[in-house]
Amino acid sequence: MNELKKLLIQAKIDFSTAVSISSLENAKSYYLGKNGKLTQYIKNIKNISINERKRYGEIINSIKINIKKELNIHRDILKKKQLKVSLKTNKIDITLPGRGKNKGGLHPIMRTLERIEKIFYSIGFDITDGPEIETDFNNFTALNSPKNHPARSMHDTFYIKNRYVSNNKPLLRTHTSPMQIRYSKINKPPIKVITSGRVYRIDSDSTHSPMFHQIEGLWIDKNISFSDLKGVYLNFIRVFFESDNIQIRFRPSYFPFTEPSAEIDIVFQDGPLKGNWLEISGAGQVNPKVLCNMNLDPEKYIGFAFGSGLERLTMLRYGINDLRLFYKGNINFLKQFT
Repeated sequence: MNELKKLLIQAKIDFSTAVSISSLENAKSYYLGKNGKLTQYIKNIKNISINERKRYGEIINSIKINIKKELNIHRDILKKKQLKVSLKTNKIDITLPGRGKNKGGLHPIMRTLERIEKIFYSIGFDITDGPEIETDFNNFTALNSPKNHPARSMHDTFYIKNRYVSNNKPLLRTHTSPMQIRYSKINKPPIKVITSGRVYRIDSDSTHSPMFHQIEGLWIDKNISFSDLKGVYLNFIRVFFESDNIQIRFRPSYFPFTEPSAEIDIVFQDGPLKGNWLEISGAGQVNPKVLCNMNLDPEKYIGFAFGSGLERLTMLRYGINDLRLFYKGNINFLKQFT
């Protein structure tokens, strides 16, 4: 228990010494993030004796409330300081003539999306999208994620309280994969489709955002193999980056909706990223259980699926090193892509 009190004291010190909003948010992730210090104590509840759990849980909850309270206090302080500096340095001269209207441009993520869709459309893939509010069934159960899957935790997923859709608790979708189920139930094989859109997870730092974009591919037919997946994805990567000097590798992994599964890494043979392997996608052959949930016969049909983050591909293509730049609305940053 003393360790928890020390954690609160240290959090207060770290929040009070943060010199910017970004450093404060990084401190928040350190204590309250998915793998934060306080989260580790929460996960340890299962190891506490039943008689002590209630008291232990009350103390953790009290510490969490106080940490959030301190966080909000120092966030407001930093915002006020930021506003004062902005008012001093960005004074408006009302005697200047009015500015002309400037032409707008596509956001870099939308540029990436359009580029990817054109590439896959050129090789016969349909383009579709789906709802951002999904059912628990489509988002998890139909994709072979059991009820005790960690992604269903309130710490990882945005659930919508007090509302039910077809007896399934709705949530902001955590990935674009639910469209595999929706699309396959209204279209017969062969199925070749690309789907994209916003997805939501409770995570925020320089490389993660609570809202981000994914693009996902699905190909189901009677004779689709892992080699087809490799050929399609390698072709896509080389066209997307406009370079033949890129290699890919499939690293064994686990996803409940594919079997076998792999992480896809790429390595550039030239340029500033030369020689560095970078993970850009998850992929695999569609799990037979998922095919059954698509109302397809797994003895007759086979296929593959892959999913990539649009932000990551955009950052690699344009050399951007901080994901948060996409959402700050900084005109000087966005002008580079018009």
